[in-house]
Amino acid sequence: MRFTKVHGLGNDFVLVNTLNKENLPPDLADLAVKVCHRHFGVGADGLVLIKPSIEADFAMQIFNSDGSEAEMCGNAIRCVAKYAYEQGLVNGRVMRVQTAAGIMVPELVMENGSVQAVRVDMGEPQLEREQIPMQGPPGRVVNEPLQAGAETFNITTVSMGNPHCIIFVTNSSAVALETLGPQLENHPSFPRKTNVEFVQVLNGGEVQMRVWERGAGSTMACGTGACAVAVASHLNGHTGRKVRVHLNAGALDIEWAENGHVYMTGPAKEVFTGVYPL
Repeated sequence: MRFTKVHGLGNDFVLVNTLNKENLPPDLADLAVKVCHRHFGVGADGLVLIKPSIEADFAMQIFNSDGSEAEMCGNAIRCVAKYAYEQGLVNGRVMRVQTAAGIMVPELVMENGSVQAVRVDMGEPQLEREQIPMQGPPGRVVNEPLQAGAETFNITTVSMGNPHCIIFVTNSSAVALETLGPQLENHPSFPRKTNVEFVQVLNGGEVQMRVWERGAGSTMACGTGACAVAVASHLNGHTGRKVRVHLNAGALDIEWAENGHVYMTGPAKEVFTGVYPL
């Protein structure tokens, strides 16, 4: 299986272009677990497949490192958009990508003929409890107490096609992510589990974020998470509608525009190509 290793701010993926007629095994979840293993495989947070689409330029399918399938991934779609342009899968700088969360529209930011960043229209955030989904009465979940283990957290929930639970803290680096992340990811209030973001507000336009990703654990970055954090930061009155979200290896610029859509701008990098034996 021919693949390309890519990353967005350290959130890394094994990218496979199935338009090249790669003969993949039927159990893609098992393949994802094996190829993403950091000691016995290529090593990645997820396996990403580029597939044909009749509704868009192409489709993107994502499997987390534990084999579960994700609806959408912001860092992955930037990498896919850059790859698609550089490999000639699309002609223009704007493309339509079909995902399990709907059709997304990445736009390449060019400089001297090369891709410097990718701006993605991530669509409108879903804020109603049943859209997350989360158990409980109808309405939005904004700064609502949730007990997990011996602690109670004030949470805000946002769906960017996948669920996010955002918690604002005074010091994000002091959070026991490896302990609290799994507790909240698997909390019974979230029937489809959830991504978890711990956020430290730096000022009215910047935040620091650490993330525990559903199905992947602690990762260096999460694009949909950054979008959800920007929305939650504005809903809680911490920031305006434009937010720079700082992550371990850099920052993403997020705008919750007046038209209701969230726009994410950030880098995408190719690391290497290779062949994985099936």
